[in-house]
Amino acid sequence: MDKIKVVIAGCGGRMGGALLEGILQSGDLTLHAALEHASSTQLGKDAGSACGVKITADVENALQGADVLIDFTRPEGTMHHLGICVKLGVTMVIGTTGFSAQQKAQLGAAAQHIGIVFAPNMSVGVNLTFKLLEMASKVLSHGYDIEIIEAHHRHKVDAPSGTALGMGEVIAKTLGRDLAECAVYGREGVTGERDPSTIGFATVRGGDIVGDHTVLFAGIGERIEITHKASSRATFALGALRAARFLQNKAAGMYDMQDVLGLK
Repeated sequence: MDKIKVVIAGCGGRMGGALLEGILQSGDLTLHAALEHASSTQLGKDAGSACGVKITADVENALQGADVLIDFTRPEGTMHHLGICVKLGVTMVIGTTGFSAQQKAQLGAAAQHIGIVFAPNMSVGVNLTFKLLEMASKVLSHGYDIEIIEAHHRHKVDAPSGTALGMGEVIAKTLGRDLAECAVYGREGVTGERDPSTIGFATVRGGDIVGDHTVLFAGIGERIEITHKASSRATFALGALRAARFLQNKAAGMYDMQDVLGLK
C-alpha cells in the first residue's frame, strides 16, 4: 500500500516539529514537502532528522503530487494555501485559529471541491471533551452559570483560544443560544450581577503552557468542572495525522474531529 504523501506548512515551528516527528515514526505516512514563509531563515535547510526534504517557500511546487497539506499557521497563510490546494486537488487538515467570518466562509466554499478537516483543536482528548460538554450542557441547562477558563504559552497571539471558542460554540448550540450574543470576554469595574444567559471567558498567557482548558458549571451548592490539560504538542500532531488518514478516499466536504473520531 502506498504511503500517504504529507506536506507540512510552518514546518519550522513547534507544531511543525511535532508533526514531522509523528510522520517519521509512522509506517503509513511520508513527508512529501516542508513549507515555511518566504522570509524564514530556515529555507533550504533539511526539515529535520536528516529526512532529506528541504524547506521551501514555493507552495505550488511543494504541493505538486501531494495527498494532503497539514496547516497550523496563521489565517493569511492558510488562505493562500487554500486556493492552491483547491487548484491541485490536495486535501487539507487545518488547525489554524483566528479566522474571520469571511475567511470561514471561504473555507466552506473550498470544501465543495476538496476534503477539509477543520478543527480548532486536533487533540483526541479535547474532541472527546467537546462531546462531554454537549452532554453536560443538556443536563445542566438551568441553574448553572457557565465559565470557560483557558491558559496558553506567552507566544500565543490570539485570545480566547480557538479551542475555548469551540467549547463555547458547542455549549451555546446545545442550549439554543448564539455565542456571538451571549459571550462575555472580559469583566472590569462595576459590572452588575451576572446575566445567567451568558457564557464567560477568561484567558491566561504565560511561560510555556501548552494548553489548559476548563469549563465550569457553577450551580447553587455544587460546581462541575470539565478540564483538559495538554502537556505536549504531540497530542495535537497525532490527532492531525489521524485526520490526514481519515481524508483518504473521502468525498469533498467540510469535516471536523468529531467526524474523524466517529463521535457524531
